[in-house]
Amino acid sequence: MRVKPSQLVPGCILIRDVIGKTGRPIVPRKAILTKQHIDFLDKFLINQVDVSDKLSNGKPFEPKKLERQKKIQKSDITSYPFEKHYQLVVEAFKKLFQKWQNNIPIEIPLVRKLIVPLIERMEDIGSSIYQLHRFTNKKDYFYHHSVSVAILAAYIGKKLGYEKGEWIQIGLAGFLSDAGMSKLGNIIFKEEELSTAEFQEIKKHPTYSYRMVEHNSLVTTHVKLAVLQHHERLDGSGYPLGLTQGKIHPFAKIISICDMYHAMMSQRTYKESQSPFKVIETLQNEQFSKLDPKVVQTFLQGITDFSIGTKVILSNGEAAEIVFMDSNQPTRPMVKLENSEIISLSNNKELFIKDIVTKTKNG
Repeated sequence: MRVKPSQLVPGCILIRDVIGKTGRPIVPRKAILTKQHIDFLDKFLINQVDVSDKLSNGKPFEPKKLERQKKIQKSDITSYPFEKHYQLVVEAFKKLFQKWQNNIPIEIPLVRKLIVPLIERMEDIGSSIYQLHRFTNKKDYFYHHSVSVAILAAYIGKKLGYEKGEWIQIGLAGFLSDAGMSKLGNIIFKEEELSTAEFQEIKKHPTYSYRMVEHNSLVTTHVKLAVLQHHERLDGSGYPLGLTQGKIHPFAKIISICDMYHAMMSQRTYKESQSPFKVIETLQNEQFSKLDPKVVQTFLQGITDFSIGTKVILSNGEAAEIVFMDSNQPTRPMVKLENSEIISLSNNKELFIKDIVTKTKNG
């Protein structure tokens, strides 16, 4: 019986090897499938498997019903709430990525049709654009990352004064920047922290991404360079080329910051999310050595625009309220604790704001 992984249940018996992208079996014939096997098959985007019509306990196998696939059409998708539109794009990106894993070339018209309408809606959520990581889950982090970086990069490009055609290109470059991950096999879905050797393989993905668009006449040189250079750093410590400030494309400088921010803010299988204020401090500390200061400042203007009265949670678990903002240290305001004590976070370096509870109407 041939079914999709989403139709499987624990106890199914494989009657044919499941072949991976390398041409080798990744789950052998006669294996009795567990929930972990099923999640594995889904994660590696296996399209279909052959199983016995009986389960390991002898009972008949009744495949789960397939959910009806909805076609993504610009005419109706933009009428959806932003988050639903976003989630549909993530699901569609999964399918695109599977094609790239099978060496099918990137179809730029299809990519544009998918991501551009979502980018054009970024003003729908305003400053909540900095909370895109809240849509992400550990299992599908990788797919969310590409979509979120596209939106964030286009948003910052617009804030920097680029024309619409340019910030659309910046978003497109952000969306395609990790396409080369499709050439790295199983490493990208590893649930443990990467070894040094594995990280060296990961560092090849900008080159692979570039090669996937290098000869595509529908992709501008600006996008191609941004895709290749989005992990470069101003001090030459980045990869794959170790470029320094004057040689890094402006689009790449925008994407690099958005890439860092979303990765640090998101929960991943081998790494917990970080406090938004710890992330901000990291960006601030690197803005004069590794990152473009103008882009960092533009990025931070939105995320640190908190008003007096904003409710927050401190790193020690205490609830507090912002009572004074220092523009020179936006991540370390004065806060009032629930016992009415007022403390300055700039004078208490061991404490930091872990999360935001609410913002005032003017915030």
